[in-house]
Amino acid sequence: MSNDEKKYDKILVKNLVLKNIAGVEAWQRLKEQPVVITVALYTDISAAGNTDHVTNTIHYGHVTKAITKLSEKTSFQSLEELAYAIVKLCCVQFGAARTQVTVEQPKALLHAAASGVKLTRAREDFEQDDLTGAVSGLGVEDEMFVRDLRLHTIVGVNPWEREEKQVVIVNLQVYPSAIPYDKVFEKENKSYNLRTIVRTLTRHIEDSGYKTIEALAVTLARLALEKCHVNKITVRVEKPSAILFADCSGLEVTRDRVWLKQVLEQEEKAGRKFIHHIDRLRYKKEVPVNCNQTAYIALGSNMGDRVGNINTALLQLEKDGQSVVLDTSYLYETPPMYHTDQPAFLNAVCKIATCLEPHALLDKLKGIEQDLGRQPTFRNGPRPIDLDILFYNDLVMSDERLTIPHASIQEREFVLWPLCDIARDMEHPRLFKTNGQLLSQLLKMSAETKDGPAKLDKVIPIQDQKLWKWDEKTYIMGILNATPDSFSDGGSYTDLDAGVAAAWRMKEEGADMIDIGGMSTRPGADDTFPEEEEIRRVVPLIKALRQSGFDLPISIDTFRASVAKAALEAGASMINDISGGSRDPQMLKLMADAQVPVCLMHMRGDAQTMMSEANTTYENNDVLDEVAHVLHALVERAVAAGVHRWNIIIDPGIGFAKTPSQDFELLRHLEEMSKNPESLLRGLPLLMGISRKKFIGQVTGVKEASQRTFGTAAAVAASVAGGANIIRVHDVRPMWEVIQVCDTVWKRK
Repeated sequence: MSNDEKKYDKILVKNLVLKNIAGVEAWQRLKEQPVVITVALYTDISAAGNTDHVTNTIHYGHVTKAITKLSEKTSFQSLEELAYAIVKLCCVQFGAARTQVTVEQPKALLHAAASGVKLTRAREDFEQDDLTGAVSGLGVEDEMFVRDLRLHTIVGVNPWEREEKQVVIVNLQVYPSAIPYDKVFEKENKSYNLRTIVRTLTRHIEDSGYKTIEALAVTLARLALEKCHVNKITVRVEKPSAILFADCSGLEVTRDRVWLKQVLEQEEKAGRKFIHHIDRLRYKKEVPVNCNQTAYIALGSNMGDRVGNINTALLQLEKDGQSVVLDTSYLYETPPMYHTDQPAFLNAVCKIATCLEPHALLDKLKGIEQDLGRQPTFRNGPRPIDLDILFYNDLVMSDERLTIPHASIQEREFVLWPLCDIARDMEHPRLFKTNGQLLSQLLKMSAETKDGPAKLDKVIPIQDQKLWKWDEKTYIMGILNATPDSFSDGGSYTDLDAGVAAAWRMKEEGADMIDIGGMSTRPGADDTFPEEEEIRRVVPLIKALRQSGFDLPISIDTFRASVAKAALEAGASMINDISGGSRDPQMLKLMADAQVPVCLMHMRGDAQTMMSEANTTYENNDVLDEVAHVLHALVERAVAAGVHRWNIIIDPGIGFAKTPSQDFELLRHLEEMSKNPESLLRGLPLLMGISRKKFIGQVTGVKEASQRTFGTAAAVAASVAGGANIIRVHDVRPMWEVIQVCDTVWKRK
């Protein structure tokens, strides 16, 4: 490029301030706002230099008037589109050999001095109708930038820097391979949205606490590459308060996708995880090569077997191989919105990969609705199944049959809640707000109405058509060990009649579910005996309970798929797997096929090895981080295997591969793990198995496990306060009383 620059002189128009509608302003309203334009036109001014005559050059006054007219008389969908229009104007109308334009908006982002785009094209690009700049080779220089993003965070190694947040100034330069400039090109190469990138990085910066700006800058670059999918980025981080007699200290890094690929390969070989990036999925579902389109589908049912209708719809969606369900939301029971004289709905959202074009996908969904018995009725009336396309890639379209994005997303809580479960940070391509922002905005608006926000209940289909509402109460799982060697009640219920009587007693005392296990998982127990023996211990008991009329949900406590399958066939309705589906390669398939609630627990090793020093030593002594990341991976692995997210419960595994101090650390930070909006485990129902365990005996001095009732009561209270949804206990009645008080304090407000 240096040789080309020597051939041409430059005519400059610097910092021309105009007003224009080019995207949204800082409050995300589509309004006129200031734009600052700088243009460099490359041309040969020799003739004008020799003759001193303005007609022999490009008149900057005429250029300014033309740019002003173009900018202020035309609305543009994005800043890139405006920049491209200016470049084209200068090269085509004014004959510049090459033009570089910088367009920035000083009022587009709340916490940044400006954001903008820099674009360079040559006349030959337009002569050959090339939008990307490939003809001239100038497209690789395209740049989007954020200038002086001022945020507050903890950063630094000095003691005083760990006490109070300080200002950091972040500058970003994003280098796409090409920037789209009009609607036709946009379909093929979607622009990066600076607002989304800034929002993602801002959230991370303000919640972080790095000791060095080196780590902060590299992590920001990685987040942009991995989460925001940019091709290349330069990140500059400055600390204006660091040096007393200098404006700032800082550093600048540039990273690209080649670097990211190398890092990922190194981490894979070393078995390490990138702990700063919370959304990277290590377990991906296999997708046919031709299923390269992504869509989000809303599912609803308020007639017949609502759960069965939704499950069947998802199965039919995948039946012909034209679509693959990648993810599902949690399940919500919602009151009817438009016509209230009808049953409550169950609502969910799924993400799919598909090879179907939008109208073909619509036809597929309508066919499923018809197969499941949907009949023509009044708009928004009752129906066995309702399937709507919410998003299809970043497509914006509307015709007499189909509108994408769905026109009512922003006004429906029953769509936004489940959508935010799996796509909170995805930006609405027409409204320029993320789904999370749309939900927050809707909740604020509905809070100011007479009726307030809609009453939505997150639910799990626990047995048959029965639903548990997670916010209604803390559920009690009674422990029934059909084992001779469990740590506190081994041998108590190996007799069939005694086991049945114990289950009925627990029901009378307030249990909501019974957990039956045929293998002790206490440290040192034998977990290698034949599967047939485990089946012999549990299946007759489950059958006897069902034959006696026992109607509570029954959970089978096992990591063996054959045992779980036999138990489900005998009448169990949930799988509680201490290995999280990782020990038996057939378990996840069984979970997906059965579509029953499942509990995935964190542990290391097995009963013989879990309490070894190796298995109770955690990187950086951070048991919370390990548990969160492993459980997150187990959940994503289960989802990729076909387990619906609304069926998944997690268990941090108190007492499993953890010392008593680590158990207390988990209890102490339980709320942070389960309720923090940035947690990997956000939204997942939480089961706590703390009854009579060793960590309680250590601090109370009670050696006999069966005598640890009072200590267990305290641990139960701490669990409920931390957001636990299910408590697994031996002593049902005392813990029922504890939970009634705790729920009154923390849940029944």
